[in-house]
Order: sequence, then structure tokens, then C-alpha cells
Amino acid sequence: MKLADIIHVSLQLLLRHKLLHFAAFATAAVVLAAALAAEFGGRQPETVALDVGLSALRLVLPLFIIFQVQELFSREFDRRFYQLSLTYPVSRTAWLLGRFFALLGVNIGLLLLIAAVLALQVGWIGMGEEQATPVSLGLPFWITIGAVGLDLLVLLCLACFLSIIASTPSFVLIGTLGFMLIARAYSAILALLATNAGVVGDAEAYRTNLGLLGYLLPDLGALDVRMIALYDRMAFLPADWPPLIASALLYAAGFLALGLWRFRRKQFA
Repeated sequence: MKLADIIHVSLQLLLRHKLLHFAAFATAAVVLAAALAAEFGGRQPETVALDVGLSALRLVLPLFIIFQVQELFSREFDRRFYQLSLTYPVSRTAWLLGRFFALLGVNIGLLLLIAAVLALQVGWIGMGEEQATPVSLGLPFWITIGAVGLDLLVLLCLACFLSIIASTPSFVLIGTLGFMLIARAYSAILALLATNAGVVGDAEAYRTNLGLLGYLLPDLGALDVRMIALYDRMAFLPADWPPLIASALLYAAGFLALGLWRFRRKQFA
């Protein structure tokens, strides 16, 4: 069995587990959130719709990833389906990589689909109405979507790793969401403490302890570069964007490598 065959089988499994239903729900959730924000927001409707739409996108797709990983890995181990799938004439490395690439392709496709729908929606909202600071749906928008994709790649690799070492599917949900919240928030908290030290009692000690997370976690919060699309100004792009991209890719590769290493040594009862 070739790697392409494993990817094909994995896609069939995802379709069987209501992949299209969840994809439709994710798209509808982003579109609805953007529409309601534009309708009831107090700011410029295009900017509000794009801002809220991107926030919904960064919230819904990680849940989509967790759902898929649980179906392709955790539940298969839990239901002992591996007793059949691992008897295929293929190495464990190829089996895991096949499922990973299937998940990666599905998520990239869904990300691009929702991004295109969101861009069309925002463009339609802004028809016939000039804003003082128009949004950009060109290169800055797609750079923002690329950064979201990099964020999702890290979470996908982490979820795959957790599904291999976890004993229950719920651990994948808790571990991935917990990692996501911390990795996305700690840099923003550090920036807040740097400008407003009165938020907590001992701001310096708090900032020092949080700063240690920078050596352990990727800065996923810095990958949220939506400002360049909201205000059409590339100046909002972080000056250290090459190290940010390299760091995220290294963490993704590290999680995937750990998953492969652990899966090759995993003992099944």
C-alpha cells in the first residue's frame, strides 16, 4: 500500500464521519458571525466584519482539527480498529504520515474556502459605501490567512502527537485547546504588563514568569497579523516575522517527529 492509498482511505473515513457537515457548519459560523458584527457593530462595517470573521475562523478551525484527529487517531485506538488497519503492508511511519497529510490537505482546503467566502462577504458589505480606512482583501488579507494556516499547522501536529500518547480522546481536546490559549495569549499579556504595570500586584515577577513561556512555546499570538488587512498597512507586520515563521515550523516539525517516534514504539494491548 502506497502513501497515496493511505491518504485516500483517510479521506474516505473523514467523509464517513460527517466531514462535510462540520465543514458547512464552520463556514456558516464564520459567515454568520461576520454578518452580525457588521450589522450591529459600532465601527466601520467592513472592518468589523473582517475582524470578527477572522476571530471566528481562528476559533472554529482548531475545533475542526480536534474533531478530525479524534476520529482518525484517538477513536481508532479506543475502538481497536488498529488491529485491522495496522495489518496493511505498510510501515507505521507511512500510516501516520498518510493520515497526517490527509488532515493537512482537508484543513488547508477548508481554510482557503472559508477565507474566499469571507473575502466575498466583506467585499459585498462594502459595496456602495466608502470607509475612511478601507480594508485590504488583496495580498495583506492572504498573508493574514497564511499566518492563520501556520497557526493551524502547529495545532494539527500537536493534536496528532497528543492522540498517540493520550489514553482518552478528551485529552486531545483539553491539551490542544489549553496549548492554543496559552500560546496565543502570553505575548499579549506581556505587552500589556509592559505598558500598564498596575494591572497586577507584582508586574515584574509576573512578567518574568510569563517570559519563560517564550522558551517553551511558539508565539502563536504574534501570527495574528490581521491589522495589515484591516487597515491596509504592511507596517503592522511584525519586524521579526522570519523568526516567527521559522519557530512555528520548527515546533510543528518537532511535534510531528515526536508523534512518529512514539507511534513506532507504541505497544498495543
